[in-house]
Amino acid sequence: MSLRADSARVRTRMLTAARDRIAAGDLELPMNAIAKEAGVGVGTMYRHFATREALLESLAEESYRALVDEAKKAAENPDVAEGLTNLLRAGLRSQLTDAALAKVLAAPTFECTETLVLSKELGRVSLQVIERARQAGVLRPDVTPDDVRRLTCGVQYAVRSGGDQDEAADRYLDIMLKGLKA
Repeated sequence: MSLRADSARVRTRMLTAARDRIAAGDLELPMNAIAKEAGVGVGTMYRHFATREALLESLAEESYRALVDEAKKAAENPDVAEGLTNLLRAGLRSQLTDAALAKVLAAPTFECTETLVLSKELGRVSLQVIERARQAGVLRPDVTPDDVRRLTCGVQYAVRSGGDQDEAADRYLDIMLKGLKA
């Protein structure tokens, strides 16, 4: 369903205020404060985003779509090992650049239909990459798409816990890949 122009502008202001909070390190997303910063009433906030989780998922949607696109590229890569590495690297990098996506990917359930659709698509495409890697002897046979999701979420957390993010991301990704090899 398409929003009226004025409603779309209000939604954009609320999302901008929420993104500013996340950029400042606040992932709690207090709806009252975001509404105030966006210049709207809290009722308007809740009409657009029924819960904080729905707001978070809306914030992460663009990055989630980009991650699905990266997974599709990985699935089409003729070099199976490189495709797997690219999938894991994209998953990690997207979480490091978008804290909202990192939180959404770590969540066990979703509020928004769009997020559920993206999750299923990412799982489907990731399974293609994983199946190809298993068949090529590049990946352990017991690894699942959910394992990959959880591991990249964990590596993302580990990378954020230190002051050397770029160096740590590459090092930890390498460690994870070695652990996943057949």
